[in-house]
Amino acid sequence: MTRVTIQLDKDGFLVHLTDWNEVTAAELAAAQNIELTEAHWELIHLVRRFYSQFEVSPAMRPLVKQVREQLGEDKANSIYLMQLFPGSPAKLLAKIAGLPRPTNCL
Repeated sequence: MTRVTIQLDKDGFLVHLTDWNEVTAAELAAAQNIELTEAHWELIHLVRRFYSQFEVSPAMRPLVKQVREQLGEDKANSIYLMQLFPGSPAKLLAKIAGLPRPTNCL
């Protein structure tokens, strides 16, 4: 089986968003020492839907708002998001979901 090389930018984001699939996501997550669980996938699919609707990766505030609206109040907080995607949840989530860096994430 031929392995396709996925191009990443200097910050580890996909150069070509069409290269994303669930295997790629798992590899991007593993590079961040994250093993994807059902909770991770729920958020990955949420941000991918957000991106397909608005053509932008959600920064933290829009991400929390989207989580609140779609997944409920109990998951709509930075502590929950930080447990799953440590450091900068919006940035790391976008990276693993194969999306561009959110515009106002450092």
